[in-house]
Amino acid sequence: MHREDFPMLKDDLIYFDNGATSFKPKCVIDKIREYYQTYSANAHRGDYDISYKVDMEYENTRDLVKEFINASKKEEIIFTSGTTEGLNLIASGFFQNIIEKGDEIILTKSEHASNVLPWFRLAKNIGAVIKYIELDQYHHVTLENLKKIITPKTKIIALAQITNVIGDVRPIKEICAFAHQNNIFVVVDGAQSVPHIKVDVQDLDCDFLCFSAHKMCGPTGVGVLYGKKELLEAIEPTNLGGGMNESFDNEYSVLLKALPTRLEAGTPNIAGVIGMGEAIKYLNNIGMDNIAKYEQELRDYLIEKLEKISYVDIINIKSNSGIVAFNIDNIFSQDVAFYLNKYNICLRAGSHCAKILKNETGVKNTCRVSLYFYNTYEEIDKLVDLLKDKEKIIAEMF
Repeated sequence: MHREDFPMLKDDLIYFDNGATSFKPKCVIDKIREYYQTYSANAHRGDYDISYKVDMEYENTRDLVKEFINASKKEEIIFTSGTTEGLNLIASGFFQNIIEKGDEIILTKSEHASNVLPWFRLAKNIGAVIKYIELDQYHHVTLENLKKIITPKTKIIALAQITNVIGDVRPIKEICAFAHQNNIFVVVDGAQSVPHIKVDVQDLDCDFLCFSAHKMCGPTGVGVLYGKKELLEAIEPTNLGGGMNESFDNEYSVLLKALPTRLEAGTPNIAGVIGMGEAIKYLNNIGMDNIAKYEQELRDYLIEKLEKISYVDIINIKSNSGIVAFNIDNIFSQDVAFYLNKYNICLRAGSHCAKILKNETGVKNTCRVSLYFYNTYEEIDKLVDLLKDKEKIIAEMF
């Protein structure tokens, strides 16, 4: 699907590491080049034509993001360097000021490090308590298991909408409804969901959502923090500097600008923001529902093929996303990845930044195939054919 749009898809390269980052279509590359070649000025700084052009393109992306995730206000879209910065800003700029000793933060052991370590630090600094939702037999989150650990001290639930190893699609809408009945905030890591399924923040009613452009055909180093406006207004900026202040005369008279500018200090990744806007237009043209449907069909096809190989252990046999984690009996996952690399196949091996997931699955490292809409059935066939001969893998993996 749309493979001709991607310069990287040549020379028989097979790329199955889209959970880490995605390839960029030519229109995104051209849009970034256009900025650097024809109107490379700063944003919100100049009183001349090319600076005005930058402002228009930059803010147009904010409008595109607003519509893409169906935020209610443009001011609810904050540009960041990516999901990681957004989650850290939420933890340090918002919750640091309202969480008290003994308050509870709910996570799962299948979260990415970016949705674990900021909460670890917050808990350590404040004396809060980290608790984990028990996962079901397929390592999925259920509302019923969440309800079992909620107490009057629970203040935060922080979950990926889709996890990067198990690939389960969490019932975020139902979780948000239950959480808000109990005065609990919900923070959503959307790094693996926003690029692959239609996400509507008003329908979910989440309090915060973070995602990155580079996993959705956009450039690296740029992302989005969405938050309900009244919550964003309560964030204490962790970065202070140019662009986000209205005026200052001394340490007692600092006036900050309104949202979203007050949370975007300094010169932003202008080319990245503009490129992200082009990526959103590109995905909109394909259709997020079309992307989700095709990826699920690819995943089902891959699972069916892998299940026929007796020595392949699929870690996440049940999942509604394009992520498949597996191991080959008695062969280290990275050795499998090195072997496949000889045949121009790229997949991820290791813990995938989900370092406490092993406590749930009993498996420390896995091979991970993460699919996107430009992958094909033929590519899956090539992968499976190379995995069918275990002796060949052992002989060629070094």
